[in-house]
Order: sequence, then structure tokens, then C-alpha cells
Amino acid sequence: MSHMVYVCLMAVDPDHVLRSAAALLTRKSTATMDEVAKAAGISRATLHRHFAGRDALVRALESLGIEECRAALDTARLDEGTASEAVRRLVGAMEPAAGLLAFLYTENQLFEGEEQNAGWSLIDDRISALFRRGQLAGEFRIDLTPAWLTEALYGLMASGAWMVHSGKGAPKDFQHMIVELLLGGALRREES
Repeated sequence: MSHMVYVCLMAVDPDHVLRSAAALLTRKSTATMDEVAKAAGISRATLHRHFAGRDALVRALESLGIEECRAALDTARLDEGTASEAVRRLVGAMEPAAGLLAFLYTENQLFEGEEQNAGWSLIDDRISALFRRGQLAGEFRIDLTPAWLTEALYGLMASGAWMVHSGKGAPKDFQHMIVELLLGGALRREES
């Protein structure tokens, strides 16, 4: 019997460990590897067998974040309807990953130098193309670049995640807060 328990304890689901780490780090970005192991229900030694250190864990979380962003982009159907409607769908689709993205947004080593994951550029390109489509259709202001609107979206998503986490904003208001502020600033106004 004890051998069976030992075998079961050895089987660690890396996805569970990553998602546990993501949930903890979105609440407490300074959490230690010991705290991450505890949150995942494993020993620190087991955690280190999967992730050599914090940097390896953050890189794995980055891959998870990119994967979740790609799935959200597909779910949002960015080429359907107006660009404004697509932005609304995109924010809704990205909401479950917003906390993880907010954490990754603060991890400067992910966005510096030669080691930047090309997955971010592909995501940026798809979102920028959506804003460009809105500009070409006359929906969005042309004095704000698609790259800036994309960065503004990321910043608002991170802020929204922090607001909800801190209790200063209701989860049900997440999409509305972000979309209204972003599009309210991005919408093209008729000249008076």
C-alpha cells in the first residue's frame, strides 16, 4: 500500500504546477519558490525538478500566457464585425488570462534583449492589425498608432486585473471598464 501511495505522489502534473504558480504569482508577484511549491501541493525539491529556478518558472509561465493569448485571439474572431465589436470580444476572451498577463507584464527580463519570445510579436501583430482595420474603416482615430493602442490595451488589462484582485473593481465590470476607456479614447470624433 505505501508503495502505491509513493508512486501516486511522484506523478506531478506540470500543468497543475504552472497554473498553481500563476494563480499565486498573480496575487503575490514576490512569492518565493517555497511558496509556489506549497501552493501547488508539492515539495520545493519536486518544483526544482520541473523548474530549475524562478527564471525557468517565469519562462514557462510566459509560454502559458502566450498560449492563452493566442487562444483568446482565436476565440475573439478579430476579423468579424466592426473593429469595436472585435475589441470588446477580445477583452472578454482575454479576461481569464489577465492576472497572468499582469504578472508577466512586470517581469522585465521577458521583454529585454535577444531572448524575447517571438510569440509576443505575433500577438502584438494580430492586435495591431485589428486597430489598423478600425482606423481604415474610420472607426478609430488615426493620430494614435496601432502599436500604441495595442500597448494601451495591455496596460488597461493589467490595471483591470489588479483592480479586480484588490477588490477595488468588480469582476463583472472588468470588460466594461477596459473597453469603455480604451474605445472612448480611441474613437474618432467628428470635427466641429
